[in-house]
Amino acid sequence: MNYRENVRLAMQSIKSNRLRTFLTALIIAIGISALVGILTTIDAIEKKMTDAFSSMGANSFTIRNRGTGIRIGGPGERPKSFKPIRYEDALKFKERLNTPATVSVSVFASNGATVKYGQEKTNPNINIRGIDENGLMAQGLELSHGRSFNNTEALAGLNICIIGSEIAKTMFKDAEPLDKIITAGNNRLRVVGVLAAKGSSMGSSIDRAVYVPLFKAKIINSSSNPSYTITVIVPSQDLIDNIIGESTSMFRTIRKLKIGDSNNFEITKSDAVAQTLFENLKLVRWGGIAIGIITLLGASIALMNIMLVSVTERTREIGIRKAIGANPAVIRKQFLIEAIVICLLGGILGILLGISMGNIVSMLMGGGFLIPWLFIAGGLTLCILVGVISGYYPAQKASKLDPVEALRYE
Repeated sequence: MNYRENVRLAMQSIKSNRLRTFLTALIIAIGISALVGILTTIDAIEKKMTDAFSSMGANSFTIRNRGTGIRIGGPGERPKSFKPIRYEDALKFKERLNTPATVSVSVFASNGATVKYGQEKTNPNINIRGIDENGLMAQGLELSHGRSFNNTEALAGLNICIIGSEIAKTMFKDAEPLDKIITAGNNRLRVVGVLAAKGSSMGSSIDRAVYVPLFKAKIINSSSNPSYTITVIVPSQDLIDNIIGESTSMFRTIRKLKIGDSNNFEITKSDAVAQTLFENLKLVRWGGIAIGIITLLGASIALMNIMLVSVTERTREIGIRKAIGANPAVIRKQFLIEAIVICLLGGILGILLGISMGNIVSMLMGGGFLIPWLFIAGGLTLCILVGVISGYYPAQKASKLDPVEALRYE
């Protein structure tokens, strides 16, 4: 008896027990869909993050106040707070850094502001941020129309602004927002640019932000002692370590630190943040794989139980086949193939469900459609493996049945 005949007999047995086969395949499908769905979702998240960090540029680093927002202190030590990076410190650094790099200075000016234009107004959830002429490039932002600030405007603190796409849509509907006067908090500002839609990142939406010139942000800042952020964009990855070293030395001088003093500021590479997030995603990926495998383990136990029941129900049939010449190997192959076919049916259904779930999440995140061919191949291979493991013992038991005893079975 060849494999084609074994497959035909397996399909006949499956058709004669449709409900039982469907329930067994469904358990397999749930396990595979959990595995493929989670992995597809993680791939979608990773692709979205890669695109986001690529737009910001991998060859950059940021200088911030050390321990911003927290108090630092080791065991047994008195907690220590570090003085913020002042406006003057940031501008000195920008003027003195004599390297082939672009420096941008920014500051968070206000949170929870309301933007008004005529009778229209936003919810009180608008962030006002100050940037210089390089601010949009440093943050990976693009304009849908209008322009950015120039150096003179950034340092003069003019009453102009760039607004996010959501604010433009809320305030102006389909009208042209450029050169219109809006009120952001208590400040009247003329719109000179509108940002392209970006979406939310870590709970903060660029589309609901107002960008003002750097010195204007200094004037309107809601904090009495704000800390400025410096972003340095390096033209080549090969230069980044050298420029970080030079920047560290220069900023220590600006901050008037002595030789034995530790840095009271932090330097973070943009790709270091990305790598940390990707490492965390790897842990999530392994967690997803573990969930899928545990579900498949339960499915394999259910399948083995079903196959043992099938062997018991078909004992007389096995005896007849042995009596007319079927050897143990043929009987064993028949039951193994039946288990594998059930697994593959469940696997195909699970893969379709998993890809659908993963891509729904991808679409909601604004990503594209993904077909994870590697996970599909891995899922099908896993189904065959589960079928072999779950079906081997029942198949072996069927192949060892005594034909005389099997024929007498009622």
